[in-house]
Amino acid sequence: MLGLRPDDHAEYEVWAGETCLGIWEPARVGMRFVAQKGNPLPLGVEDVAAARAALEARGVTFFGETMDTGVCHMAFFADTEGNDLMLHHRYAPYA
Repeated sequence: MLGLRPDDHAEYEVWAGETCLGIWEPARVGMRFVAQKGNPLPLGVEDVAAARAALEARGVTFFGETMDTGVCHMAFFADTEGNDLMLHHRYAPYA
């Protein structure tokens, strides 16, 4: 749903653009799962409004309205396991 592509050479790794993420099941190595909360993983997109609309059409619920900080747009949601995520696009140039 998020467009992550699996790594052909690693069991737990997926790619979001040029960023590699390790996503695994703690229970498979004897650990208890705890959802990551309070520090959402930002997923960079070209158009936050369009990406949000596409995810909402697939049943994703967002927390509040899309934020405009003056330099970027952000929209917050959680995956099916409760991990906090964010759609993010910086539109202002870096100083």
